[in-house]
Amino acid sequence: MVKFKYFIIIVFFAGCLAACKKNVPVDDAYDPTPQFKADTTAIAAFVKTNNIPATKDASGIFYQIIAPGSGSVSYLTATVISADYEGRLLNGTIFDSTKGNPSTFKLGNVILGWQFGIQKIQMGGKIRLIIPSYYAYGTRSPSSSVPANSVLDFTITLTDVQ
Repeated sequence: MVKFKYFIIIVFFAGCLAACKKNVPVDDAYDPTPQFKADTTAIAAFVKTNNIPATKDASGIFYQIIAPGSGSVSYLTATVISADYEGRLLNGTIFDSTKGNPSTFKLGNVILGWQFGIQKIQMGGKIRLIIPSYYAYGTRSPSSSVPANSVLDFTITLTDVQ
């Protein structure tokens, strides 16, 4: 009888260890496709309602080049950019702004929407990017002012490229 109890305990313990998954991200089962479709529909409606002459990039990002800028920079993730920008949610709420004091970033350290969009302009250029949540913060909320799965609307002036 004692051997049977130990056998049951060992089997139970082994089962518990076997059930543990190692190095699996929390969002492993998350499928971004439905959210991406919803974001794209919302952006298309937003662009149409507000008469924004935006173009949809192959990635799914909508953009409007306000001024192309000048130069011939080939962007890399290590490229350092300085930008004056304002970030809004689709409801118009401003969640971030440099307010005329450009910030400097490595291109590889910004959200994917910026990485794709900045490459469409050169120094001195200005672009409006309307970014689906997948290319922004996705299911993460970077702050209380940006809910998870938020579409972001940025107006960016590229003040320097190094």
